[in-house]
Amino acid sequence: MRWLCVLAIAALAACGGSSSTETASTAAEAAPPVEAAKAPEPPADREVTIPAGTTLRLDLRTALASDTSKVEDAVKATLRQAVSIDGDVVLPVGTELQGVVTNVERPGRVKGRAQISYRFNTLSTASDTYKVKTAAVGHQGEATKSEDATKIGVGAGAGAVIGGILGGGDGAAKGAAIGGAAGTGAVLATRGKELKLAPGTNIATTLTAPLTVRIRG
Repeated sequence: MRWLCVLAIAALAACGGSSSTETASTAAEAAPPVEAAKAPEPPADREVTIPAGTTLRLDLRTALASDTSKVEDAVKATLRQAVSIDGDVVLPVGTELQGVVTNVERPGRVKGRAQISYRFNTLSTASDTYKVKTAAVGHQGEATKSEDATKIGVGAGAGAVIGGILGGGDGAAKGAAIGGAAGTGAVLATRGKELKLAPGTNIATTLTAPLTVRIRG
Protein backbone atom coordinates (compact mmCIF):
# COMPACT_ATOMS: atom_id res chain seq x y z
CA MET A 1 0.00 0.00 0.00
CA ARG A 2 2.79 2.44 0.95
CA TRP A 3 4.55 1.59 -2.30
CA LEU A 4 1.48 2.61 -4.36
CA CYS A 5 1.30 6.01 -2.60
CA VAL A 6 4.97 6.75 -3.43
CA LEU A 7 4.35 6.02 -7.12
CA ALA A 8 1.30 8.30 -7.21
CA ILE A 9 3.21 11.22 -5.65
CA ALA A 10 6.11 10.81 -8.14
CA ALA A 11 3.70 10.84 -11.08
CA LEU A 12 2.04 14.04 -9.87
CA ALA A 13 5.46 15.74 -9.45
CA ALA A 14 6.45 14.79 -12.96
CA CYS A 15 3.28 16.28 -14.41
CA GLY A 16 3.75 19.55 -12.49
CA GLY A 17 7.39 20.03 -13.67
CA SER A 18 6.49 19.49 -17.27
CA SER A 19 3.69 22.02 -17.01
CA SER A 20 6.05 24.70 -15.59
CA THR A 21 8.60 24.14 -18.36
CA GLU A 22 5.94 24.43 -21.07
CA THR A 23 4.58 27.63 -19.49
CA ALA A 24 8.04 29.27 -19.43
CA SER A 25 8.67 28.26 -23.05
CA THR A 26 5.32 29.70 -24.17
CA ALA A 27 6.03 33.02 -22.40
CA ALA A 28 9.42 33.29 -24.06
CA GLU A 29 7.91 32.73 -27.50
CA ALA A 30 5.22 35.38 -26.91
CA ALA A 31 7.68 38.16 -25.82
CA PRO A 32 8.36 40.73 -28.61
CA PRO A 33 11.97 40.84 -29.96
CA VAL A 34 14.20 43.62 -28.65
CA GLU A 35 15.17 46.06 -31.47
CA ALA A 36 18.80 47.24 -31.77
CA ALA A 37 19.40 50.96 -31.16
CA LYS A 38 19.43 52.96 -34.42
CA ALA A 39 22.52 54.98 -35.38
CA PRO A 40 21.90 58.76 -35.51
CA GLU A 41 21.18 60.22 -38.94
CA PRO A 42 24.17 62.12 -40.42
CA PRO A 43 23.55 65.87 -40.85
CA ALA A 44 22.27 66.81 -44.29
CA ASP A 45 24.29 68.85 -46.80
CA ARG A 46 23.44 72.55 -46.88
CA GLU A 47 24.30 75.62 -48.93
CA VAL A 48 25.84 78.80 -47.56
CA THR A 49 26.25 82.08 -49.44
CA ILE A 50 29.41 84.14 -48.90
CA PRO A 51 28.54 87.81 -49.56
CA ALA A 52 30.25 90.06 -52.08
CA GLY A 53 32.96 92.18 -50.50
CA THR A 54 34.34 89.29 -48.42
CA THR A 55 38.13 89.49 -48.20
CA LEU A 56 40.13 86.42 -49.21
CA ARG A 57 43.61 86.39 -47.63
CA LEU A 58 45.87 84.23 -49.76
CA ASP A 59 49.35 82.83 -50.23
CA LEU A 60 50.55 83.02 -53.82
CA ARG A 61 51.61 79.60 -55.17
CA THR A 62 52.84 80.67 -58.61
CA ALA A 63 56.07 82.56 -59.25
CA LEU A 64 55.49 85.73 -61.30
CA ALA A 65 57.94 88.16 -62.88
CA SER A 66 57.59 91.18 -65.15
CA ASP A 67 60.30 89.87 -67.50
CA THR A 68 58.97 86.32 -67.88
CA SER A 69 55.23 86.23 -67.12
CA LYS A 70 52.70 86.74 -69.91
CA VAL A 71 49.02 87.63 -70.12
CA GLU A 72 46.81 84.52 -69.73
CA ASP A 73 49.48 82.63 -67.75
CA ALA A 74 47.91 80.49 -65.00
CA VAL A 75 48.06 81.76 -61.41
CA LYS A 76 47.30 79.77 -58.24
CA ALA A 77 46.92 80.74 -54.60
CA THR A 78 45.60 79.16 -51.39
CA LEU A 79 43.68 80.59 -48.45
CA ARG A 80 45.93 81.35 -45.49
CA GLN A 81 42.93 82.41 -43.37
CA ALA A 82 39.64 80.48 -43.23
CA VAL A 83 36.36 82.17 -44.20
CA SER A 84 33.53 81.73 -41.65
CA ILE A 85 29.83 82.56 -41.82
CA ASP A 86 27.85 82.73 -38.55
CA GLY A 87 30.65 80.92 -36.73
CA ASP A 88 30.85 78.04 -39.23
CA VAL A 89 33.94 77.58 -41.41
CA VAL A 90 32.77 77.53 -45.04
CA LEU A 91 36.17 77.88 -46.73
CA PRO A 92 39.00 76.21 -44.79
CA VAL A 93 42.67 77.15 -44.87
CA GLY A 94 44.26 75.64 -47.97
CA THR A 95 41.26 76.18 -50.26
CA GLU A 96 42.72 76.75 -53.75
CA LEU A 97 41.96 79.58 -56.17
CA GLN A 98 42.97 79.57 -59.81
CA GLY A 99 43.16 82.50 -62.19
CA VAL A 100 45.16 84.14 -64.97
CA VAL A 101 47.57 87.02 -65.47
CA THR A 102 45.69 90.00 -66.93
CA ASN A 103 48.49 92.54 -67.41
CA VAL A 104 52.31 92.62 -67.48
CA GLU A 105 54.46 95.70 -68.01
CA ARG A 106 58.23 95.80 -67.89
CA PRO A 107 59.95 98.86 -66.42
CA GLY A 108 60.80 101.63 -68.88
CA ARG A 109 64.29 102.80 -69.79
CA VAL A 110 63.58 106.40 -68.78
CA LYS A 111 60.54 106.15 -66.57
CA GLY A 112 57.77 103.74 -65.69
CA ARG A 113 57.64 100.95 -63.16
CA ALA A 114 57.17 97.24 -63.71
CA GLN A 115 53.60 96.04 -63.18
CA ILE A 116 51.82 92.69 -62.88
CA SER A 117 48.06 92.15 -62.46
CA TYR A 118 45.99 88.98 -62.23
CA ARG A 119 42.49 87.83 -61.30
CA PHE A 120 41.04 84.62 -59.83
CA ASN A 121 38.00 82.97 -61.44
CA THR A 122 37.83 79.45 -59.97
CA LEU A 123 37.72 78.18 -56.38
CA SER A 124 38.20 74.52 -55.41
CA THR A 125 37.32 72.86 -52.10
CA ALA A 126 37.98 69.23 -51.15
CA SER A 127 34.81 68.10 -52.95
CA ASP A 128 33.57 70.89 -55.26
CA THR A 129 34.75 73.50 -57.76
CA TYR A 130 33.04 76.88 -58.19
CA LYS A 131 33.24 79.83 -60.55
CA VAL A 132 34.07 83.02 -58.64
CA LYS A 133 34.35 86.72 -59.40
CA THR A 134 37.14 88.55 -57.60
CA ALA A 135 38.81 91.94 -57.73
CA ALA A 136 42.05 92.11 -59.71
CA VAL A 137 45.29 91.91 -57.72
CA GLY A 138 48.00 94.33 -58.87
CA HIS A 139 51.66 94.84 -57.98
CA GLN A 140 54.03 97.64 -58.97
CA GLY A 141 57.81 97.56 -59.00
CA GLU A 142 60.15 99.98 -57.28
CA ALA A 143 60.92 103.40 -58.73
CA THR A 144 64.49 103.99 -59.95
CA LYS A 145 64.57 107.81 -60.31
CA SER A 146 67.10 108.28 -57.51
CA GLU A 147 69.36 105.61 -58.99
CA ASP A 148 69.07 107.20 -62.45
CA ALA A 149 70.02 110.60 -61.04
CA THR A 150 72.99 109.02 -59.31
CA LYS A 151 74.18 107.45 -62.55
CA ILE A 152 73.99 110.78 -64.38
CA GLY A 153 75.67 112.60 -61.48
CA VAL A 154 78.51 110.11 -61.27
CA GLY A 155 79.08 110.42 -65.01
CA ALA A 156 79.17 114.20 -64.82
CA GLY A 157 81.55 114.19 -61.86
CA ALA A 158 83.96 111.80 -63.49
CA GLY A 159 83.89 113.85 -66.69
CA ALA A 160 84.62 117.04 -64.77
CA VAL A 161 87.63 115.52 -63.06
CA ILE A 162 89.10 114.25 -66.32
CA GLY A 163 88.35 117.55 -68.12
CA GLY A 164 89.94 119.58 -65.33
CA ILE A 165 93.10 117.57 -65.49
CA LEU A 166 93.35 117.93 -69.23
CA GLY A 167 92.08 121.46 -69.83
CA GLY A 168 91.73 123.47 -66.62
CA GLY A 169 88.44 125.11 -65.63
CA ASP A 170 87.01 125.26 -69.10
CA GLY A 171 87.96 121.63 -69.58
CA ALA A 172 86.18 120.71 -66.36
CA ALA A 173 82.92 122.26 -67.60
CA LYS A 174 83.18 120.47 -70.91
CA GLY A 175 84.10 117.24 -69.17
CA ALA A 176 81.06 117.47 -66.89
CA ALA A 177 78.78 117.91 -69.88
CA ILE A 178 80.32 114.97 -71.65
CA GLY A 179 80.23 112.82 -68.51
CA GLY A 180 76.61 113.74 -67.85
CA ALA A 181 75.67 112.76 -71.36
CA ALA A 182 77.42 109.43 -70.87
CA GLY A 183 75.49 108.86 -67.63
CA THR A 184 72.21 109.71 -69.35
CA GLY A 185 73.07 107.25 -72.10
CA ALA A 186 73.59 104.54 -69.51
CA VAL A 187 70.15 105.23 -68.04
CA LEU A 188 68.53 105.13 -71.47
CA ALA A 189 70.19 101.81 -72.20
CA THR A 190 69.19 100.18 -68.91
CA ARG A 191 65.71 99.21 -67.77
CA GLY A 192 64.47 99.82 -64.24
CA LYS A 193 64.01 97.06 -61.69
CA GLU A 194 62.00 94.04 -62.77
CA LEU A 195 59.13 92.98 -60.51
CA LYS A 196 59.36 89.44 -59.13
CA LEU A 197 56.83 87.67 -56.87
CA ALA A 198 57.88 84.40 -55.22
CA PRO A 199 55.59 81.55 -54.13
CA GLY A 200 54.43 82.19 -50.58
CA THR A 201 53.95 85.94 -51.12
CA ASN A 202 51.01 87.20 -49.00
CA ILE A 203 48.26 88.69 -51.15
CA ALA A 204 44.55 89.50 -50.77
CA THR A 205 41.52 89.97 -52.97
CA THR A 206 37.78 90.40 -52.47
CA LEU A 207 34.70 88.70 -53.89
CA THR A 208 32.93 91.03 -56.32
CA ALA A 209 29.84 88.78 -56.44
CA PRO A 210 28.21 86.44 -53.86
CA LEU A 211 29.50 82.87 -53.80
CA THR A 212 27.25 79.97 -52.75
CA VAL A 213 29.11 76.87 -51.55
CA ARG A 214 27.90 73.45 -50.40
CA ILE A 215 28.77 72.39 -46.85
CA ARG A 216 28.94 68.60 -46.63
CA GLY A 217 27.15 66.93 -43.73
